[in-house]
This record gives sequence, C-alpha cells and structure tokens, in this order.
Amino acid sequence: MAQKVYDVIVVGSGATGGWAAKELSEKGLNVLVLEAGRKVDPEKEYNMLAWPYELPFRGFGNKAELERTQPIQSRNYACNEYSRKWFVNDLENPYTTPPDKPFYWIRGRHTGGRSLQWGRQSYRLSNFDFKAKSHDGYGDDWPLSYEDLVPYYEKVERFVGISGREENLPQLPDSLFLPPMNFTCGEWHLKKTVDRMGDKWRRMTIGRVAILTRSIHQGTPDFRPACHYCGNCERGCDTKSYYTSIGSTLPAAERTRKMTLIPNAVVSHIVMDRQTGKAKGIHYVDAITRRHREAFGKAVVVCAGTIESTRILLNSQPIEGGDQGLCNSSGALGHYLMDHAGGGGATGMLPSLTTDYEGQFGRANGIYIPRFRNLDADSKQKGFIRGYGFQGGSNQPLQAAKSVSGFGAELKRKAREWHPWSISLGGFGECLARFENHVSINRDVVDAWGIPVPHIDMEFGENERNMVYDMGETAGEMLEAAGATDVRVSHGPTSVPGILIHEVGTARMGSDSKTSVLNKFNQSWDVKNIFVTDGACYVSIANQNPTLTMMAITARACEYIAEEFRTGRL
Repeated sequence: MAQKVYDVIVVGSGATGGWAAKELSEKGLNVLVLEAGRKVDPEKEYNMLAWPYELPFRGFGNKAELERTQPIQSRNYACNEYSRKWFVNDLENPYTTPPDKPFYWIRGRHTGGRSLQWGRQSYRLSNFDFKAKSHDGYGDDWPLSYEDLVPYYEKVERFVGISGREENLPQLPDSLFLPPMNFTCGEWHLKKTVDRMGDKWRRMTIGRVAILTRSIHQGTPDFRPACHYCGNCERGCDTKSYYTSIGSTLPAAERTRKMTLIPNAVVSHIVMDRQTGKAKGIHYVDAITRRHREAFGKAVVVCAGTIESTRILLNSQPIEGGDQGLCNSSGALGHYLMDHAGGGGATGMLPSLTTDYEGQFGRANGIYIPRFRNLDADSKQKGFIRGYGFQGGSNQPLQAAKSVSGFGAELKRKAREWHPWSISLGGFGECLARFENHVSINRDVVDAWGIPVPHIDMEFGENERNMVYDMGETAGEMLEAAGATDVRVSHGPTSVPGILIHEVGTARMGSDSKTSVLNKFNQSWDVKNIFVTDGACYVSIANQNPTLTMMAITARACEYIAEEFRTGRL
C-alpha cells in the first residue's frame, strides 16, 4: 500500500502551527499537522471556574511533586494545580546548560501548545525594530520591513481579535483594535502623570491583548463571544474569548477537510530525498507506543517553537553528511538566541486612592509603556543601545485583607476601610543578538523518546544589565511623580534567560545565504521546501512581546508557499 504524501507537513500546533494549518488548508493544500503532545479536550479539561475547594491541594498543588517532576516549569506562575497539565514533565524532556549559565525553558506539549497559557500581550513591531541596524549600526536588519508585514498583521488581527487603544506612536504602530479595556483609577492617575512629564516618546496605554472585548465573527462557525472577566485565562477559556489555536485556527483548518492532525508525534528529524535534494518527510516517535514512524510531504513547515524547531534541524542529517545539522551551510543555525531581559522596575502604594475608587478584578490585562529610549538624539541613553517597555498595573490586592486583624463584622469593616491601592511597573528589554548565545545538540543526553536534547548556552551582557538598571531608575521616577509611597525600586539582577518565555532567534532570516538560515519568506536557503515560521526566524527581538509578529510572519510565508505550489516551484 502506497504511503500517503501530503502537500505540506506542519510541525507543531501552537500559535504559528495553527496559523500555518489554517492558511495552507484554506488555500486548498492537503496539510498534515504533527503535535508532540496529546490532544486536548476543552470540554473535559478546562477548569475556568473551578473553586479552590474542588481541588485536592486547594489550587496550590502538591509542592513536592511539582518540584520533582516540573522543577523548571513550576517557576512559571501558571504552572499550578489548575494548569500544570499545560506544562511539560521536565524529567521526560531534559535539556542541558553550562553549570554557570542557567536557562529556564518553559514549554507546553499538547494541541495548541503555549497558545493555551501565554499572556496574550500583542504588539506590532516597527521599523525601529525591523531596521534596527540602520538606526544604530548594531547587528543586522531584517530582510523585510514593517510595510511588508502590515497586510498580514491586519489579517491576523481581524481573525484573532486584539483589544487596545490607538496612540499613533511611530515606535509602536497601532493594530486593528477592538474596544480597549478600561484603566483602573490608579492607572488613570499614573497615565496623567506620565503625560505631564513632557517626554515626546513616553506614553502610557492599556495593554494590547488577544482577548475579546466585543464578540466577533457573528453568524459564522468562528463566532467567539466577548470576555466576561473571570480572570482565570491560564486554566482554559470555555467561551474561546481569548485566542488559542485549538479555539480558532485549528477548527478553521479542520473545517476545510484538508487538515489531518496527529497528536503524540514526537518529531526526531526531517527525512531527506537524496535524488531531489529536498525534504521528503518527517521521522517521529509515537509518544505512547514508542514506535518510530515516518510521514511524507512535498514541503515542511517547522513551527515547534524556537528551540525545539532548531533542535529538529540540528538533529537532521544533510545529504552531504556532517553533524552540523540541516539548513546550516551558513553556520548560523542555533546561534543568536535571544530572550527579553527583565528584573528592573518598581512597586509602590497610592495613598490618595481609597476604596471608593474603581478597580477591575478579573481583567486579564494591564498597562503598557512603550519604548522611549534611543529613538532619536533627545532620547539617546548612555550605557546601552535599543530599549525597553513596561508592563504593570494598579489595583487593590485582595490579599491585603489577610493582614487585617479581627473577627466577624469588625473584620469585614476593617477590610473594607483598609484596602490600599498598589502600583507596579516591570520592564521587558531588548536582548542584543550575539553569535555566542546559541543552541547545540548534546548527544550524550536523550529525552524519554531517545532523541538527543538541546544544549542551551546563553547569558545576558553588559548592554542588558545597563538597560535593566535604567528600568529601575525610570520606573521609580514615574511612580514617585505619581505620588506613590513605599516605592521599592529594583535595578536587577537581570532575569535568568528563558523565564520571560520570549525566546527567539537561532534560525534567522536574512538577505545573504552566507550569514542566515532563511530568506525573507522563511524559506531555507539550502533546502527550498523547508520553511521555519516561529520565533526561530527572528533577526532581532525588539522589546515587544513576539507572538503577534510570529503569526503575521507565518501568514505571509504561507501565502508564498501556496503561490510556489501553484506555479510548480516547490
């Protein structure tokens, strides 16, 4: 019996894999999606409205078990008793680092991938980012511009739904927005303060987030209602009011009847055809039976996540031999790993606000202050290039009531009267792309399926450390100007790479095949029917959250792939 050959094999079913499946199947191509983890059943597995008393450990989880099986994953706030199933077992999925260079690799292996638990902050990049080298001379420009990506940003935003406020800022282009979420009173107070500071680049806005503030796609199978502000996004959203691939893009692909999804398919490597010099399929291990299998396709789109995608390529054997991996004639594969740098910011209290002022419990969003450093001569900062943005918020923390003494009616009265407003800002800074920050293969260590694991060698440099220090200075400055008391400023230490979960790079795009892995359409220079469209393709990380840009890049690449099929060039 002849083995079925698909038009395209998509590796991964997360934010970018879901978009690849949707775009390619809707364009008439037969698509196979391989997902390393199990298939998620939202109706049975989401616990959006579960109360702590319904769980054996009241939501905190079995600490000993978490530390034993998920010592890395449990560093993320959402890896708790409600949601730990969305995170991998670290014992089954090891990786290595140098002893003095930790890296926290946060992962999800299941249909939907990390689109289930991401924070959904969604920001466009600008030409300050795509053409950063032209601006300050460091690194490399992307092989595409903001203008090239605008139609695909818009396509993604129309389907996904992004809420936010128009600000007309050149360093943070506006999206096609649904109505913005509201500021709390404390946030309005800080916004007025920031506006009065007179910095032409510094502006505070509400977070731009892939959570619906208005129902979209009414009367279609893609209908999704507006968010009801339960505040439990990381547990799974029964109403599909936030974007996940299993709640939107994968169902859209499934409706075409041209998409096949195989869960529990742990991809080992890409299989090459020695006669054509092209990829002919994927070798994977069945996660349940441990049997080795192969799937065949005319093209391969790798969307497994930055480090995992690079691991697959590095574990693949080029036709000409060697152990440097596939699509690596440039020697750039695995290099230029980046993650956002954090650790700088400030917290405080706002004594001018009382319980009479409005908070917004259950709003899964916060405030955003876009980059305002190193944009022109007036904003140039000594000690570092590029810049950072702030995320944060102001509200009345419910846990403050725990410190109130008393009992019964007296306790209730005190809790109502003494419920102070907190305010905080935390920075996300751009990490420079450096060749020495890299991923390689440690062939002495294998995962639970016998596949050699990544060795991750990354550390932040002086530019990031100086940037993090400045985050603390400017955050403290803004909170004090707003009249905050008990201001606590953090100048670092700089966060451990990986913990902010924005890892990108390692299979970079470029204009020169000698210095990059992919061309401007995410197509491998070396093997023309291999594409990589997740964060691995990034040239520089900017300071904005990356997922919206990844999805737009995927939509653009898929349009190119479909055209290449139509003309017979693939």
